[in-house]
Amino acid sequence: MTTDTCDSPEDFQATVAEMLVPNISKTIREDNVTKNSSCGFVSVGFPITMMITGMVGNSLALILVYISYRKKENKRKKSFLLCIGSLALTDLFGQLLTSPIVISVYRAGQNWERIDSTGQLCAFFGVCMTTFGLSALFLASAMAIERAMAITNPHWYSNHMKTNVTKQTLAVILFLVLLFALLPIAGVGKYQQQWPGTWCFISTGDREVPGNMFFSITFAVLGIFSLLITVSCNVVTIRGLIIRCKTKSGTSQSSKQWERLTTETVIQLLGIMCVLLVCWSPLLVLMLRMISTQVSSHECSSRTVMSSQASGRDVHLDCNFFLTAIRLASLNQILDPWVYLLFREILLRKVCIVANAVSNCSIDERKETQTALDALNKQNQESNNLHKPQSS
Repeated sequence: MTTDTCDSPEDFQATVAEMLVPNISKTIREDNVTKNSSCGFVSVGFPITMMITGMVGNSLALILVYISYRKKENKRKKSFLLCIGSLALTDLFGQLLTSPIVISVYRAGQNWERIDSTGQLCAFFGVCMTTFGLSALFLASAMAIERAMAITNPHWYSNHMKTNVTKQTLAVILFLVLLFALLPIAGVGKYQQQWPGTWCFISTGDREVPGNMFFSITFAVLGIFSLLITVSCNVVTIRGLIIRCKTKSGTSQSSKQWERLTTETVIQLLGIMCVLLVCWSPLLVLMLRMISTQVSSHECSSRTVMSSQASGRDVHLDCNFFLTAIRLASLNQILDPWVYLLFREILLRKVCIVANAVSNCSIDERKETQTALDALNKQNQESNNLHKPQSS
């Protein structure tokens, strides 16, 4: 289901006026061209599809986590399941609280004021975006730290990492992130409607609002810092797994099982790092760029920006990238349950089975080749023995 809202009544009137009045202002013409050129980026199908897929994936992950948590007796595994469950629950609530608002605005003709005349819904939307966005990043960092400690310091981890500690850590993360997201409500920073008028987020270009630069820069820096921690800890974990795998190498069943688990975990960690970097890096880097140039996404619909053709083109290009970047960040909520749980359970084993099959085929081929060579050598030796002259 898609809704094309490009040809609104205002656009039609502007087009008629341009036909009737030859000297219509250049600014309005450029604004209409810019809006029409951006129609391909605006579709209600995006939020509907993302909401459905996000709800299905995260709900399935929560069910699997609940079943596994009740079965597991190992406290170490319970801590990891708590982290995954918290991440899935955070992503699910993020989809449920924001996507219906976006869909409603699309149905209202992309006119936010029709459903939010007071501006309170915009502030609520911004709080949700900030809270669930940073929570997902921080939870990913917490799980990366937990895995690194479990691999590099298993004895310390088993003695100090309890289930209650995990619960307290997760609660502190969510509480601090919520406090940070509420700063604009307290007057520090600002949530503003963003282009194309269907969502609200942190303002990146308004330096007159008290604390706005501090709030927007802090969000971007915290996000980048979280990504660096996650990637660094995952690299440490991969290195530790490979070292332990080499020390346990052998022909026993336990060694083969450890090698298989190491392969699965390394593939999973690489997938996690790729998903996080692809989904979040564009938004965080673009935010810093827009902050430095004092550009905000809501300016795309402002006709004053289009007074200069070059600056208008640059601003609109940033706004298109900003919309794409926020969709990539939202895509992370959909991919999280797959890269952390569902992908490992369903696909990783198939990847390993294929890899083992290829490896076994290569080994079998080498064995068959060696057997054929041995048989040929034996046949040649027997033939040579038959043709040797016998001594009298």
